[in-house]
Amino acid sequence: MVKIISDSTCDLSPELVNRYDIDILPLHILLGEKEYKDGKNITPDEIFAWSDAHKTTPKTSAPSLVDAIKILKPYVEEKREVICFSISSSMSTSGNVMRLAADELEASDLVTVIDSANLSTGIGLQVVEAAVMAQAGKSAAEIKKILTDQKLDSSIYITLDTLKYLKKGGRITPAAAAIGTVLNLKPVLQIQGEKLDAYAKVRGKKQAKRVMMKAMQEDWDTRFKKYVESGEMCLQIAYAGNKEEAEEFKKEVQAAFPGMDIHMDPLSLSVACHIGHGAIAVACSRKVVVE
Repeated sequence: MVKIISDSTCDLSPELVNRYDIDILPLHILLGEKEYKDGKNITPDEIFAWSDAHKTTPKTSAPSLVDAIKILKPYVEEKREVICFSISSSMSTSGNVMRLAADELEASDLVTVIDSANLSTGIGLQVVEAAVMAQAGKSAAEIKKILTDQKLDSSIYITLDTLKYLKKGGRITPAAAAIGTVLNLKPVLQIQGEKLDAYAKVRGKKQAKRVMMKAMQEDWDTRFKKYVESGEMCLQIAYAGNKEEAEEFKKEVQAAFPGMDIHMDPLSLSVACHIGHGAIAVACSRKVVVE
């Protein structure tokens, strides 16, 4: 059976990782001179406290080559096919590290690296679909072809609770952050295809969540209409430290999309540290139908 590996930006719960026997390769988080592994030896509260104390955002880096070799080696020695998923190549060199590890192990024929063209829940949905196909006996080549054909059939909308992390990361000016904070402006970001773009700017978190729901409904009724009608769509929610708020949002999404099974997981630390505590994302993706 094909082995599925993903970098840690996939935002899958331990329950899903265990159920589908998925291995996770952690990105690295740098707090000043100290280096940590995403999801391994640091908590969200520690990251947010450090960021507030130092008035800057942590830096993140791709997984180490040593870790990538270590995670691949047992499967290569078994001559087992492996598929590795990475965050979009426009955001990290994670995929390149996986390829280098395969080259070091002289296993490029066994290891397939898929650039998800996405992040967070967008990767997670692809990873789970790949695992389902692997369990159904599909080869790495078959899984890659199906996911390559479908990987852009997804949408993600994200809203933030605070602008200070965008300011600290240099993504908006201090003046824009100050004005936005006074006016209680909340950005809504969108990922469709491989690009992260600004989608809207609204007053208040409640309004931001309404905008995300409306945008998702429009995608449901237009881009994904035929897949909705054939039951091929799935939904996922991710959050940064605000589980209770996310639970309430999940109820709203469930009411708007009745009958849908909605997964909810925390955002990976390597993503959350750039957008801050209180961020919420909702994603939809086309499901793979295993024949």
